[in-house]
Amino acid sequence: MIEYRNLRIALLGAGSVGSQVARLLLEHGDELAARVGAGLELVGVAVRDVDAKRDVDIPRELLTTDALTLIQSADVVIELMGGIEPAKQYILAAINSGADVVTGNKALLATHGPELFAAAEQVGAQLYYEAAAGGAIPIIRPLRDSLAGDRVKRVMGIVNGTTNFILDRMDVQGDSFENALAVATELGYAEADPTADVEGYDAAQKAAILASLAFHTAVPVEAVHREGMTTVTAAQVEAAEKAGFVVKLLAICERLTDPETGVEGVVARVHPALISRRHPLAAVHDAKNAVFVQAEAAGDLMFYGAGAGGTETASAVLGDLVSAARRHVAGGPGVGESVHANLPVFGIGSVTTRYQLTLVVTDKPGVLAQIAGLFSEHGVSVEALQQTVASAAAGRSGDQPLTATLVIITHEATEAALAATVAAVSAHDAVVRVESVLRVEGDTP
Repeated sequence: MIEYRNLRIALLGAGSVGSQVARLLLEHGDELAARVGAGLELVGVAVRDVDAKRDVDIPRELLTTDALTLIQSADVVIELMGGIEPAKQYILAAINSGADVVTGNKALLATHGPELFAAAEQVGAQLYYEAAAGGAIPIIRPLRDSLAGDRVKRVMGIVNGTTNFILDRMDVQGDSFENALAVATELGYAEADPTADVEGYDAAQKAAILASLAFHTAVPVEAVHREGMTTVTAAQVEAAEKAGFVVKLLAICERLTDPETGVEGVVARVHPALISRRHPLAAVHDAKNAVFVQAEAAGDLMFYGAGAGGTETASAVLGDLVSAARRHVAGGPGVGESVHANLPVFGIGSVTTRYQLTLVVTDKPGVLAQIAGLFSEHGVSVEALQQTVASAAAGRSGDQPLTATLVIITHEATEAALAATVAAVSAHDAVVRVESVLRVEGDTP
């Protein structure tokens, strides 16, 4: 029998996720109450325009434009507005009023997370954010709680559904980037302005959050190395397929030792990469997300599911709400974030990995040996090399040489050594152009 008073829930934002949260709260309130031990009463939904058309019919008496007044009356505030302001102002107001906060605001957490967590810890409140990285995928709690006693070595994942849909379509259908993006936009996977997705900004924000959790160290989003995937071509994707790889936009957070200083630290990076088709992440298709975690004791773990979508993300939000409500019923202060390891955050120059370089060269005797010599001079060892049959360049005149394409996969090397090698190769007389440079992650196919 439920004896605890009803908990008052304020919802900020009624977009695709917020409207679904409101619907599920209203439709399944009794079931959620049975899980919590107290009723969950949605006391209001703060919106910019009460008359705006919405996917879900929210009772008009719940709608308000006065977010601050609504916050003051709540036990738990759910922030699903997005953006930095006024979301930050509202979350701080909620925390200072003694309310717990549930948010899916990755941009805000990646930028101002330490400030918000400190404010919550100071008053004994709790900030929940399962929906901020991975949508419906439960990855925040496993990193924060389940693996808190383990030593996480690496977190590597596909954390943006739009880019995965585009790259998957380029791989499976043979589409160009432009055509795949057009399909993604038509189906609603890509925004009218897809910059945040295709340039890696969204994934970088999630990488900052995941790295901070995994390594118990504050990792600001500015420290995340970011490269977009707009330069990935159909030819690169086709070549990857022939070599046993698939191209994915990966967020990679890893614990490593700086090769120059011997100091242990962390690196977070987002960029397109080749991954073996035998790797579990290679099987992540369409707009799905997946996060692959490597821990010292637990070994390899993978979390897979919908990385976006109103109903799917609402599931993660309601999971956090149930946790927050149970804490209220049980009593006691919130648990602060574990970011006390204070490991240094390195730049990508400290990373050691493998690379695939595609070069167009003049087809003359000795060129292959000369290119191999440049790699050796800069301390980069060649693991595999593939050369196409020489062909004439399009529009070639009689005095232009035939060209051939070299695809070179290296053994592990540092970013610095690779950059020096690419510079030397680019300047060589026999190299027409460097077609692409892609990092190789995972096992060799």
